[in-house]
Amino acid sequence: MNPPAASGASRLPAAFRALAHRNFRFYFIGQGISILGSWLQQVALSWLVYRLTGSSALLGVTAFLAMIPQLVLGPLAGAWIDRHDKRRLLIGVELALAAQALALALLTASALIGPALIVAMSLLLGVLNAIETPLRQSLLSSLVGGRTDLGNAIALNAMLYNIGRFVGPPLAALLIGATSEAFCFALNAVSFFGLVFALASLRLDSSPRVSGRVGAIFREGLAYAWQSFPIRTLLMLLAVSNATAACYAVLLPVVAKQVLMGDVGTLGWLWGAGGCGSLLATLLLASHSSWRRAANSVLAGALVSAAALLALAGSHWLAASLAAMVALGFGMVVTNVGCNAIIQNIVPEHLAGRVISFFTAIRFGFDALGGLLAGLLAERIGALPTLAAEGVVLGIAAVGFLRRRRRLRDALQERE
Repeated sequence: MNPPAASGASRLPAAFRALAHRNFRFYFIGQGISILGSWLQQVALSWLVYRLTGSSALLGVTAFLAMIPQLVLGPLAGAWIDRHDKRRLLIGVELALAAQALALALLTASALIGPALIVAMSLLLGVLNAIETPLRQSLLSSLVGGRTDLGNAIALNAMLYNIGRFVGPPLAALLIGATSEAFCFALNAVSFFGLVFALASLRLDSSPRVSGRVGAIFREGLAYAWQSFPIRTLLMLLAVSNATAACYAVLLPVVAKQVLMGDVGTLGWLWGAGGCGSLLATLLLASHSSWRRAANSVLAGALVSAAALLALAGSHWLAASLAAMVALGFGMVVTNVGCNAIIQNIVPEHLAGRVISFFTAIRFGFDALGGLLAGLLAERIGALPTLAAEGVVLGIAAVGFLRRRRRLRDALQERE
């Protein structure tokens, strides 16, 4: 069963109202531990790649392989998810992710790691994440007993990710300097057990399942997403935003070392600044009393991201680069989380796994494609011109999407 919100819910600030639900509190704590570990691994892996090879192209390849399975496998994973009990399946996937992190730690500590193994481990991580991300997202509504607090739960879930992004990279930089990349990978392996314990402690009925062949289930979800103007429009905006703005993740080590003449500490501060902006965005979105207000923000977030990319491209000063990263983190999260909240609130429950998998496929898959392109382009023209080009493309696209704003708003109002 799914227990009601605690009697003390009224004493919680509006921005944290989803924490009144016991199940969501357990998930929130476990996911927070897991996210911190994941950020330690992400920063440590990017530094390991650049330390061993000095190649921005390989940075792009590893980032691509860690996320491209979301685009290729994610939509089919959504159809598979809707056929299974979500909590039990998620526990199994988290244990597999822990095993991947432990293997990466052992390979690195034993000096067996190299470009080929890094590529293979990144691909394995991507396959597991293609199942884990939509699976975890589709479980959120059951953790808060429906859709009343779903938008807030989505924003708080994103807040956890961005607190991790704010704290994790500087902490990873300290740990790498004091120990090694392998130690960060090992900590990530341990962190997954926080979420496994939380999931095992939930009081939930078995999630509803659909029957039929995976192909037919997938086609039903795809037809619904394409025929829904709000969902189709938001997914298109999401694709453009993540194919462009997310390129910073691949290029930050280059910016830190070659442009700002820094070290792993500089990289940590740049990541942390992006996390700070993202955290501010999630606080803003969590304070919204209605998910419909997010529709007023998603386009503005894309415009802010475009301006921030251009500012980062024009900066050779650490303080200015940090400010640009704050703005970039803010804009990207407003767009991504806003789209997520709207989609999850309008999609029918029996289609949730599939439609959410389309969201995560585009969110991370186009992030991967954009990162790969950015890494390859930076090899030819440099990191700063690449950032500038991505900013121009995103700005033009965001202005184009402004023309759809009124129709999008009217379509959402019809669903109230």
